[in-house]
Amino acid sequence: MNIQTMTPQQIRVAGLAALSRELGLVGMIRFMQQFEIGQGDYSKDRHQWLDQYGVADIARLLKTETGRGDYTRDRRKILPKKSVREIGKEIMKRRQPKAK
Repeated sequence: MNIQTMTPQQIRVAGLAALSRELGLVGMIRFMQQFEIGQGDYSKDRHQWLDQYGVADIARLLKTETGRGDYTRDRRKILPKKSVREIGKEIMKRRQPKAK
C-alpha cells in the first residue's frame, strides 16, 4: 500500500480499518467523537449566559440545584449528584423563553 498514490477515500477506509482493528468498534467511535465539529458559536453562547453571573451566583446555583455545597475538613468538595454541565443545561433551559 503506497500512501502517496492512494485517493482520499482509500486513505479514509484504511484509517477507519486501522482504528477499528486497534481500538475496536467502540474505541474507534469514541476516538472519532473527539473531532466532531459541532454547531454554533460556543464562545458567543457562553458569554450570553455566563456574563450575567458572578462566581458567588454560580456557587449558589450549584448548591441550590444539588443540595450539596459544603466542604469537608480536609477540603475535598462533596461532589454534586449531577455534573456541572448537566446543571448548567437545566438552568439555561429554564431561563430560555418558551416557543409558542
